[in-house]
Amino acid sequence: MLLVFNKINKDIFEMLRDGRKRIETRAATSKYKKIQAGDIMEFSCGHERFSRTVAKAMHFDSIESLLKKYKPEDINPILRTKEQITEMYYSFPGYKDKIEKEGIIAIEFT
Repeated sequence: MLLVFNKINKDIFEMLRDGRKRIETRAATSKYKKIQAGDIMEFSCGHERFSRTVAKAMHFDSIESLLKKYKPEDINPILRTKEQITEMYYSFPGYKDKIEKEGIIAIEFT
């Protein structure tokens, strides 16, 4: 599966590539619900690409339930609070509704 990052989010792409960020989250739409341990994920930002192996994928019903398992800085190393994480998610087009309807998937990498 390919995860595409906009150039504005290149910092997150770089943190995933160099291992500072080992967890990626997405709204748990049908595209992402099937991800499981052992899957190979490819990441793309502009012309740059790399891949990682999924160690674990977990579904959460809400941001609150996600944050019972993970700290905000596990999800995004530059954020520290629930409010910052919530603001980040809601800044993505349609994510508020997608999360309320489908939940969130957290993908851990080896």
